[in-house]
Amino acid sequence: MKIPKKINTYCPKCKKHTSHKVTQVKGKDRGSLKKGSIQRAKKRGRGTGYGNKGKWGSKPAISKWKMTGAKSSKKINLILTCNECKKKQIRSGKRAKKMELA
Repeated sequence: MKIPKKINTYCPKCKKHTSHKVTQVKGKDRGSLKKGSIQRAKKRGRGTGYGNKGKWGSKPAISKWKMTGAKSSKKINLILTCNECKKKQIRSGKRAKKMELA
């Protein structure tokens, strides 16, 4: 997917349409505190004793015909920086396998 490096769009701070510079959001690493919550989720997934099983519990029969596995593309978020006031805003992403700033 090709996206222009400059977009003319609405700036909520200036309260008018201005030109914006477009950049891609960089991914961040998982925080070190998350390990405990992941371990707890795995325990819940075993199906015994650890609270409401919810997402990790035993699966119903309906799951035989529903889609499984990961999606083939990730959502790409864009940072728009106003050229007048330098305020940044995030435009939530579209699904694309590749993104290119043209």
